[in-house]
Amino acid sequence: MQLTNAPSDATIQPITMQPNPIVIAIDGTSASGKSTNAKLVAKALGYTYVDTGAMYRTLAWYCVQNGVDVHNPRAVTAALRKWKTTLESIDTHGYHAVHLLVDGYYPDKEIRTAETSAATSLIAAIPKVRDWMKNKQRECIKFGNLVMEGRDIGTNVFPETDYKFFMDACINERSKRRAAEGVQENLAARDERDSQRAAAPLMIALGAMVINNSGQTPDETSQIIIDEVKRRTAADPRNHTAA
Repeated sequence: MQLTNAPSDATIQPITMQPNPIVIAIDGTSASGKSTNAKLVAKALGYTYVDTGAMYRTLAWYCVQNGVDVHNPRAVTAALRKWKTTLESIDTHGYHAVHLLVDGYYPDKEIRTAETSAATSLIAAIPKVRDWMKNKQRECIKFGNLVMEGRDIGTNVFPETDYKFFMDACINERSKRRAAEGVQENLAARDERDSQRAAAPLMIALGAMVINNSGQTPDETSQIIIDEVKRRTAADPRNHTAA
């Protein structure tokens, strides 16, 4: 897959932020280890973890549950105006994770079904859905320092962050990871769809550290990210106050 660098003119909806919050943006291809490593980094640094893919899956689940035609962008957009959602930071497995609740409920297992996965790939390509998700994801900054993983965090959601990472691995290794999860997926086709879609395509963010973790353990990969975050944090004058 041929990836390009992102433009620097992304539109941002301003929200009220805490002083100098840090957002670690982890983007990458499917099965590149984004979720596993983002959780390890969040736990090590005491940051809040955000799985943006789960947010798209939650909308897909809601549409399927309510008979919304996921092939119809207008119908899906209308559903966005109807559903009632809240963001909550929940302590889980030694770190906090942000969940998108629907009427106070988080469909943890339901969003991982094959039916929901198929619907997610359709609704995620709708520009108005991505706009809604972008604004909701930016709201997560109210929970403090974040480790946010997805496919457009450094290019579209938080392009202003100084902590951008792009993860990848060889296609054979990624396929083995998916197979180990019991999932059969055409990763090359998925990469192509993600990189070619009109709304927030998958690409390497400007200033991102690119990590090819082929042959690496999650501990090795996450340590690379942790060390780089600490290095950049120490070099940032905004993180130092006068004595």
